[in-house]
Amino acid sequence: MTIIRVMIADDHAIVRKGIHALLSEADGFEVVAEVGDGQEAVRRAEETHPDVILMDLLMPVMDGIEATRQITGRRPETRVLVLTSFAADNKVFPAIKAGAAGYLLKDSSPDELVRAIRQVHRGEPSLHPAIARKLLQEVAHPAELEPAPEALTAREMAVLRLISQGLSNQEIADRIAVSEPTVRAHVSRILGKLHLASRTQAALYAVREGLTPDESPFGQASTEGE
Repeated sequence: MTIIRVMIADDHAIVRKGIHALLSEADGFEVVAEVGDGQEAVRRAEETHPDVILMDLLMPVMDGIEATRQITGRRPETRVLVLTSFAADNKVFPAIKAGAAGYLLKDSSPDELVRAIRQVHRGEPSLHPAIARKLLQEVAHPAELEPAPEALTAREMAVLRLISQGLSNQEIADRIAVSEPTVRAHVSRILGKLHLASRTQAALYAVREGLTPDESPFGQASTEGE
């Protein structure tokens, strides 16, 4: 029997232990790591090479969407199965676009979780019915999707304006005096909050909304060197 190597990423220890116990009782699973934040998930994925990662979305340090993006970018053979309580559009679509192979809600049964892990391990998508309906609606009516109403912070607005200038993450980091990973996290949150799929869409959104660089709340830092 093929053993599926699983990593559990969730900031609640009781959730991690419960899933670990469940998989220990099922045939064909080995839990190779448990982590409590997205940054640790990225690091431990490199160390333990799991086949499937159960990924919560709301975690400290780095959220599950950015962790999914980084892990699938570095290790495309690793399957990420989102396991979360949230079915909101501004969580679902960015997670799928970040590379998640499946999206399951935490109210799913143990049997559904085991089946979903096996499905994504085989390379098959696994979606909670409510999530599948959302994706079908997006495909059927893409023009009707509107940016999520969640407001951007002042720093996120500054990053968005610099994205609209075509700057890379490192160039943005240099402009606002933060690290490049911090900028990556800002970009991920911006895409999630605005319900956008790419930096290009974010740049177009900024232009459409009239968010010109000289309006940056961080003064001339966003316009120097033009």
